[in-house]
Amino acid sequence: MKTLHRTLTDEQVKRYQHDGYLIVADLLSGQEIQAFSDHGKVAPKVLNLMGHQTDPQYRRVAHHPKIAGMAAQLLDGQPRIVQTMLLDKQAQGGQGIALHQDSHYLPNEPNTLMACWVALTDTDPGNGGLCVVPGSHRGGLRETHKARDAAQHVTWETEYPMRDPDGREWKQKMVSFEIEGLNPASIERLTVPQGAGVFFTGMTIHGSFANPSPDRPRRAFATHYVKEGTWLFRRDVQETTPVEFAG
Repeated sequence: MKTLHRTLTDEQVKRYQHDGYLIVADLLSGQEIQAFSDHGKVAPKVLNLMGHQTDPQYRRVAHHPKIAGMAAQLLDGQPRIVQTMLLDKQAQGGQGIALHQDSHYLPNEPNTLMACWVALTDTDPGNGGLCVVPGSHRGGLRETHKARDAAQHVTWETEYPMRDPDGREWKQKMVSFEIEGLNPASIERLTVPQGAGVFFTGMTIHGSFANPSPDRPRRAFATHYVKEGTWLFRRDVQETTPVEFAG
């Protein structure tokens, strides 16, 4: 069992609660990032959201005592892993994900959803880095439409099987959500160096644009957590994974 690292200061927790996101340096060491990269060169590419259940490097990052420990602090409780995503955006136009709120994709009750987005390369506006809208987590779920600019953002739609706590089942169409009427001036384009990460709530508006760099890929790894006792309505992610740490 790993040891839980409760290393955020009270000021950092307050900043997260106020802004809806928090940048934290040095979540992963250079050696850990190299191990992830080396593994990716020889292992089959993990395409589903449950890579933390099958891939040792995905599992290592999702359960990382520093990352999961900070998630526990921010959730004020035991975190469970919902899903993991490798976000590998190539240079010369690799598309981003339109600005959205994760709770549109992962409805949950009570709403404890949060994420940690870790930079595996240096990331900034010049290579399609992460964008956030500070304070947007306080405004409720916003109206959305399907992402329209295919040069900047991936576009898709699919149906997901859903189930509520009483056992009622249905299918729900989801699309590549984009927030309606978002003021471009409200968007903050972040600079996050390799190994640092961004924690943000499931209600915080975030996303990214295409990578305009001629030669700088932008790689990141995201883990979504909920507090133990949270119900997820999407059936494909209802089997959450407890974080493996002591304390």
